[in-house]
Amino acid sequence: MNGRRQAVALKWDPLTDAIPSVAARGAGDLADAIVRKARELGIPIREDRELVQILSLLDVGEGIPPEIETAIAEILAFIYWTHGRYEEVFGSPESGPAPA
Repeated sequence: MNGRRQAVALKWDPLTDAIPSVAARGAGDLADAIVRKARELGIPIREDRELVQILSLLDVGEGIPPEIETAIAEILAFIYWTHGRYEEVFGSPESGPAPA
């Protein structure tokens, strides 16, 4: 990586989307704008340079590749858990997954 700031925004609606997709990506000032907008909207931000490098190779609208699905799933589960929505989206551990 050349040291330039990068950001990738993902979107996913578990009720309508099979997998998360890239909503925005950019470097430098555009990366700063993506992060600033996420903060304004209260969207959680996770810093992971290696994952951003991989995701920045995807086009906007493109779904995440199977090779990184586990990493994305862990991030989404953590985000939902921290916002108290884990059981609403994924179901409780006792009852199994939420219906699709």
